[in-house]
Amino acid sequence: MTNNNIKAYQNNPQLQTPKAPQGWQGTPVDQKGRFLNLNHPFVPNWADVFRWKLEASPFKKEKKAEVWDPIVYKDNSWLYESNDMIVWLGHSTFYIRLAGVRILTDPVFGDILSVKRRSGFPVDPHLLTILDYILLSHDHRDHLDDKSLKLLSKQNPNVKYLSGLGMKEIVHSFTGSTSIEEAGWYQQYNTGSGPVKITFIPSRHWSTRGLFDTNQRLWGGFVIETASKRILFGGDSGYDTHYKELASVFGSFDYAILGIGAYEPVWFMSANHQSPADALKGFTELNSTRFIPMHYGTFDLSDEPLSQPLKDLQVAAKKLKLEAKLDVLNIGKPLIL
Repeated sequence: MTNNNIKAYQNNPQLQTPKAPQGWQGTPVDQKGRFLNLNHPFVPNWADVFRWKLEASPFKKEKKAEVWDPIVYKDNSWLYESNDMIVWLGHSTFYIRLAGVRILTDPVFGDILSVKRRSGFPVDPHLLTILDYILLSHDHRDHLDDKSLKLLSKQNPNVKYLSGLGMKEIVHSFTGSTSIEEAGWYQQYNTGSGPVKITFIPSRHWSTRGLFDTNQRLWGGFVIETASKRILFGGDSGYDTHYKELASVFGSFDYAILGIGAYEPVWFMSANHQSPADALKGFTELNSTRFIPMHYGTFDLSDEPLSQPLKDLQVAAKKLKLEAKLDVLNIGKPLIL
C-alpha cells in the first residue's frame, strides 16, 4: 500500500481473513475514520463537478440522436431451474445460482431519484423469492436502493445481507433485518457449512448518501466460490493495483464481472469508473477465463452514449485478441455455467 493518508486499519473482529496479501493489516482509514482506497484517496471536489457540468461534451449530438432499445428477455423459467447460472438483470444487478445457493447483487428495479431507467427490468421483482444472500457493494443509489430492498425484505424474510463495514445501519433502516453482516476487505463472511464461500474485496471507489457521510461506509466487490467455480463481482471501480493483488491472493477466476460504463470524461470519471480498455486490462491481470461486462446501458450517468461502453469494449478486445473471452449477456437471458 502506498497511501500516506492511512492512520489506522479496521475489520470485523467476528470474521476471518483466510486469504489476503502478504502483510495485510486490514481496511485503511484516515485520521477522521473515513475509509480509503488502497493507493488513491478520493473525496469529491465540487469544483471538478461544476467543471464537468459546464464543459462541452463531445458526445452531445451522438447522445441526443441515439435510439437505445436493448434486448430484454422476459422468459423467467430460469427462476425455477437448478442449474448453476449467472443472469444479468441490468446495471449491476445479477441473479447468481451456485450449488443451489441463490444470490442477488446490488438490486435496483426501477428509477433512481430523477435518473430514469433506460433498460427494462426482465422479471417481476415479486418473483424474486427464497433468496439466500443479497450482496451490496456500496451505498450509492444506483447500487443501494431503498424501494427495491424494502420489497425484497418482505418476500425474503430469511435472506442474509452481505456488505462492507459501516453499512449495517442503513441496510437495517431499509429492510428491518437483523441478518446483516459487514466485512472489511479480504474478510470472509459466515456462510456456515454451505457450499458457497463469499469474500469482500477491494475496489477503487468511494461512498456517500448525503452531504456529511462521505466515505463512512466501505465500498468493494465480492469473490463467490464453490469447490469448482470462482466468480469475481467487481463492484464499482476505477483501475488500480487491486486486480493484480486479487490474482496473487486467489490465483485465478472462472468469471470476472466488471464495470465498463460511466467513464467519460475520463479526466473526471477514471478515479471511480474504469474505461472499457482499463476493465480489459484489469481482466487480464485477474487471470480470469471469462469477462462479463456490467454497469452500462441502464442509467445515463456520464457523457458517453449508452451504447458506447460495449462498442469500446469490443474494439479494445479485438485489438488484444480477447473477443473470444467476452460473455456479453443480454438482460434476462441466463448464462449456464
